[in-house]
Amino acid sequence: MAIGSMKNIHQTALRLIQQDDWEAAHHLVQDYSDPLSCQIHGYLHRIEGDLANARYWYQRAGMIMPENNIVQEINRLLGKLTEDEG
Repeated sequence: MAIGSMKNIHQTALRLIQQDDWEAAHHLVQDYSDPLSCQIHGYLHRIEGDLANARYWYQRAGMIMPENNIVQEINRLLGKLTEDEG
């Protein structure tokens, strides 16, 4: 998939999360294995309280699950979109 297309998927998933439509965001990212999709997927499991599954998805992104709170994490993920533009 093209980079621009993935960015649109990431943006849409994060927007859905902000609108409390976690199920739609999950369906959107669950089939992708790029690092940001995996981080978003992990974040969704953090929101659900499924920390074991969240850790798994962050690990798939090549990182450990952050120790920040969920508000800080959504802001970090939104910042990743900006980083990718630079």
